[in-house]
Amino acid sequence: MRFFSLLVLIISLGWAGQPAALAADAPSTDTVLVLGDSLSAAYNMPLESAWPRLLEQRLQSEGWDYQVVNASITGETTQGGRTRLPGLLQRHTPRWVIIELGGNDGLRGFSLDLTRDNLAHMVQLSQDAGAAVVLTEILLPPNYGASYTRRFTALYTELAETHDALLVPFFMDGVALVDGMMQADGIHPSEQAQPRLLDNVWRVFGPALQPEP
Repeated sequence: MRFFSLLVLIISLGWAGQPAALAADAPSTDTVLVLGDSLSAAYNMPLESAWPRLLEQRLQSEGWDYQVVNASITGETTQGGRTRLPGLLQRHTPRWVIIELGGNDGLRGFSLDLTRDNLAHMVQLSQDAGAAVVLTEILLPPNYGASYTRRFTALYTELAETHDALLVPFFMDGVALVDGMMQADGIHPSEQAQPRLLDNVWRVFGPALQPEP
């Protein structure tokens, strides 16, 4: 449990830097926008090794002409994502938006209503812009209290059902607490863990892809 607590704690302590990797600004209807925190921001590894880049490679290898824009920032909160999202939608006109946010909110003890409102706003804003949405479920360590952690995780299921969005159950499944899947700090997913993170997303995202009309 202590190890998992350290894993999620780094998200709240991370500095807010620049987005991990932004594709060209030219709008495209064949774009996947990833809006996340350090778990998606290629922390301490080459950009090409991070799961969003691997997602682009898998899409293209399976015949999908998509680019993936990784707009993730270490230390990001749902409020930060909400603030940045309108500009990202305008710039990239994505067909899909993958939202991997919320961990920092929970670790900092933010109001559940605030986190819910921010996530709901981002989902609705993305859908209003013509994008389909994928939410990634985030779990908190048990030392934050059983009631709070349970209600926090339930937010993702509630939002996915209410807004007809896709849900990736526990984004860090098969990575947290698994030997070899973490960096030397024992906190961040390693480069070796990125294919597993991609697989967790792909199980939900891949089957939902449909040919262009």
